[in-house]
Amino acid sequence: METESDVEVGLWDGELESLLLRVGERFGRVEPRRRMRDYVRGLLGPVGRKNSWQLAEHAGHATPYGLQRLLSWCQWDPDEIRDDLQDYVAERLGQPDGVLIVDDTGFIKKGTISAGAQRQYSGTAGRTENCQIGVFAAYASAKGRALVDRELYLPKSWTEDADRCRAARIPEGRSFATKPELARAMVRRALDSALPIAWVTADAAYGQEWHFRRMLEEAGVGYVLAVPKSQQVKSPAGSWRIDHVLTGAPAEAWERISCGNGAKGPRVYDWAAAKLPTIDGCDPTHDRWVLARRSLARPEEIAYYLAFAPADATVSQLVRVAGSRWAIEECFQAAKNECGLDQYEVRRYVGWYRHITLAMLAHAFLAATAAQAAAKGDAETVPPWFRSPWQKSAGSWQLAMHASPARRFASMP
Repeated sequence: METESDVEVGLWDGELESLLLRVGERFGRVEPRRRMRDYVRGLLGPVGRKNSWQLAEHAGHATPYGLQRLLSWCQWDPDEIRDDLQDYVAERLGQPDGVLIVDDTGFIKKGTISAGAQRQYSGTAGRTENCQIGVFAAYASAKGRALVDRELYLPKSWTEDADRCRAARIPEGRSFATKPELARAMVRRALDSALPIAWVTADAAYGQEWHFRRMLEEAGVGYVLAVPKSQQVKSPAGSWRIDHVLTGAPAEAWERISCGNGAKGPRVYDWAAAKLPTIDGCDPTHDRWVLARRSLARPEEIAYYLAFAPADATVSQLVRVAGSRWAIEECFQAAKNECGLDQYEVRRYVGWYRHITLAMLAHAFLAATAAQAAAKGDAETVPPWFRSPWQKSAGSWQLAMHASPARRFASMP
């Protein structure tokens, strides 16, 4: 007699088979198609360390050479699999108010042969390490979250060394690009895909980039982006440091709002938000905002954000988008722990993209099945002379800026 558990396993296997059939069309020959299926099933299976040796053993292969060839020499394009992945995530997790999240993560490596590896700061490790850095985009909605794009960051020590690039099979046309430039390319691809994206969010490394914000505004996409406390806020009257502006918020401007649930329940902070004055030539359908997030336990810890939002957006919506940035950290953790995102042993450029893309595919499958299960069960410091520009109008706080602090400095004796 078939049990409920048997039914669930059958549904799980049916969903995976459907996904593998979809991406299998990207392989012109049957051998690499079969190896891809074995590789993805191994990434999802109970394998201790998900490298080609242990994945081959799990699949019943006598040697790992077939899977190693899949990552190194077989003819297939991981970007085509990425496009299929984005379509799949759009179908399974897509919602009109979806958020695209950008961040990077480090992959600790030994030696100097792995493409892009050098001693550089890794936010994952919290220190400078010999590592590769991958810039990623994740999609998040009320249904779930999944990684949807990736780019390998290549430092100038690589792009300026043609012999080194050739040895790592880095394409000849691959020139140096900053992490924000890689992020912009991924955002453009995502906006051109089937993913329904209403918002973009990222940490200060990307939020402080004017070109990044400008691209989103020109596309008419809302954003809530973290910025450093020294970020300049511009208005027709001049510019201010964002921490000076927001420290001047009156006590009643701060609201206690949850920005989403974390591992220990709702993540509650004090938030202050205000619309910026309109600049001539701006999009009349959107407003620019400044936000501050203050820790309840340590009030001196304040994070700052710039936002671009539809005219009818509320503070709660902006807070929700800001809070959704943590979803990509959860994606990194799940993809590394459950799908071997960081357990590859490839050294060449093409191998990195192939392994990472298949690991993202496996993670997206887990996110989609979790969403199905949830749906089934009904789940989820200011100078003293600085006059406060905060004014309340029509139920929301706005900034009525006058002379810039920089100008006041110039006029002081």
